[in-house]
Amino acid sequence: MMAEVLSEKLQTYLSPSDLAMVWRAYEFAKEAHGSQVRRSGDPYVTHPLATARILADLHLDAAAVAAALLHDVPEDTGVSLDKIEKAFGPEIAKLVDGVTKLSRINWEVIEESKRRISKQSEDELNAWAENVRKMFLAMAEDIRVVLIKLADRLHNMSTLVYLTPVKRRQIAQETLEIYAPLASRLGIWQMKWQLEDLSFRHLEPHKYKEIAGLLAGRRDARERYISGVIKLIEEELQRVSIVADVSGRPKHIHSIYRKMQSRGVDFGQIYDLLAVRVLVDEIPDCYSALGVIHSLWHPIPGQFDDYIAMPKESLYQSLHTTVVGPEGKPLEIQIRTHEMHRLAEYGVAAHWRYKEGGKRDSRFEQKIAWLRQLLDWQKDVAGGAEEFVENLKTDIFRDQVYVFTPKGEIKDLPAGATPLDFAYRIHTDVGHRCVGGKVNGRLVPLDYQLQTGQIVEILTTKGPKGPSRDWLNPNLGYIKTAHAREKIRQWLRRQRRDENVSRGRELLEKELSRMGLVQEKLESVAEAFKFERLDDFLAAIGYGDISPQQIAAKLATEQTRESEVSFPVVEREPAETTRGMKVMGVGDLLTRLARCCNPLPGDEIVGYITRGKGITVHRKDCHNILAEQERERLVSVEWGRVEHQVFPVRLRIEAWDRDGLLRDVASVVAEDKINMSSVSAVTNPDRTATITATLEISSIDKLSRILSKLESIRDVSSVSRDIG
Repeated sequence: MMAEVLSEKLQTYLSPSDLAMVWRAYEFAKEAHGSQVRRSGDPYVTHPLATARILADLHLDAAAVAAALLHDVPEDTGVSLDKIEKAFGPEIAKLVDGVTKLSRINWEVIEESKRRISKQSEDELNAWAENVRKMFLAMAEDIRVVLIKLADRLHNMSTLVYLTPVKRRQIAQETLEIYAPLASRLGIWQMKWQLEDLSFRHLEPHKYKEIAGLLAGRRDARERYISGVIKLIEEELQRVSIVADVSGRPKHIHSIYRKMQSRGVDFGQIYDLLAVRVLVDEIPDCYSALGVIHSLWHPIPGQFDDYIAMPKESLYQSLHTTVVGPEGKPLEIQIRTHEMHRLAEYGVAAHWRYKEGGKRDSRFEQKIAWLRQLLDWQKDVAGGAEEFVENLKTDIFRDQVYVFTPKGEIKDLPAGATPLDFAYRIHTDVGHRCVGGKVNGRLVPLDYQLQTGQIVEILTTKGPKGPSRDWLNPNLGYIKTAHAREKIRQWLRRQRRDENVSRGRELLEKELSRMGLVQEKLESVAEAFKFERLDDFLAAIGYGDISPQQIAAKLATEQTRESEVSFPVVEREPAETTRGMKVMGVGDLLTRLARCCNPLPGDEIVGYITRGKGITVHRKDCHNILAEQERERLVSVEWGRVEHQVFPVRLRIEAWDRDGLLRDVASVVAEDKINMSSVSAVTNPDRTATITATLEISSIDKLSRILSKLESIRDVSSVSRDIG
């Protein structure tokens, strides 16, 4: 009977070929489970059938439904995953394998860590539950795996009565703390409220029955009231030509209990049990409908939320308002479009709903980006706006890994995090004294990238030790997190000042050389950064408080009037050329940029009067200019208006030779929307490669950014401006 019900449901949206494949999966599962039975005495295959039916109610695609039918086969029968892959292909096999992996989460270790935390504060307990939910998400490469697992849990919750009271409470508590909030985070309201109510039913059976009885006793009066409200809203909306579907919205038992607990009141004092939902076609209709409703009943101050303008983290959108309805009763009203309602009811599952011909919503990739926000956790960020943005990129908008301490506590870190990042998450002193790490009992290097589910142990020195300055070098890959980076910087600030001054000068000289800038007027740049003494300025660079890149950009924009090259003084007004340069005293002559040094706005420049070709503009430190004997042909030139212009800049990239290196360079340049007019590469005898590329750059700032991005490419050792 259950199989026929599932088949009828699937026929409403699956193609015949997909339907046949799902039916093959059912027959495969039925044969594999054979005579196995559940504790209820029902054939075991009824469970995967029920799981698949839940997903079919969400209109999930054929692969997800088939995987739901097969999800217990590898664990509970003698059939291997390889056999499933041969029969149904890699996509379904991968989904089944993902569900199997989630089923292997060591709940005993997690429960033990929870018991230790439960002796602490409620905030720590909430943080524990959130971290477990995060790890659950991280372990599922395909979000459909989580959806199958949620459906699996939902059906198991409906059959808990056949388990012992102790086991029922354990599973119900686990569901309430992990699975129901996970369904909420994924925006699947249908699953969320069912998981909550079923958990509450087993955890607090007497309170559940009490609230259910009170709701049933007043149902008739409540339905009559809501029917009258719906009719009035529909009439008013029709009068102003707004097409809408208006319906009552039920309040669920666990949510009512939560309100009673949070407000410290009994059932009779919960007045906002009445709720109505209004669905319209377009967003402007939402606000028009809101105006109509507020003209009917007085809104309660402080009870309006605009989730259309400011969506929730799950992309949930709706207008919420509570008004004083008929008979003076508080009435909650939600207004949203049909599309918003689809997302609100089905959440992430809405994006996996079956589409004819296997086509998916073209906006899926855009909307699914919010899933990454589920892995967010707040960090203390020190430093300026640039560092803050960078920290967001590295810590918040990246996938997470979830690892265990030897005591079973869960720590979440950005993907690519190392034992050093883990050490600083444990304690600052542990990070400072770290000399090595073990993963699952095996020694690993400090730049080893941790994986979800691993047990990490930090080895420390007994005596005092401090972090290495090399740990801050992004090219060495020792740390990924802003938290570890900031703790290392704090330690370095407390160290010997003369070392940091020396290191700061070394870092700055390297950056100026890389940018092709002359080292002069450092005192004036120090003053621009509010430092009275140059040594204080260099020490700040050594501490890591100011990046050499910031300073190089500042120095590039300083228009120094002095130069080692002397120029004739001409008492005439400067003329601005079409190239965006002011040529002193020679009128509007043709100008062109010298190819030998490729000057860029922000560079100090000088003009050279050629024979019959106008003025060639060079950098002041260009080798050809410094070697020029006819000094009278040099003329002062300044940058004028250069908006919307680009200039050729030649770069030299040194790297270890490997496959895909040139492709990675081109990709980084393209991502920054910079045109690469030429590129060449040479492989050296020592297995290094030298790439020379000419990019069209609009300013020194843009040059600094692209240099840093290119230098962050794997196996790239240095990137510098080639000025001839």
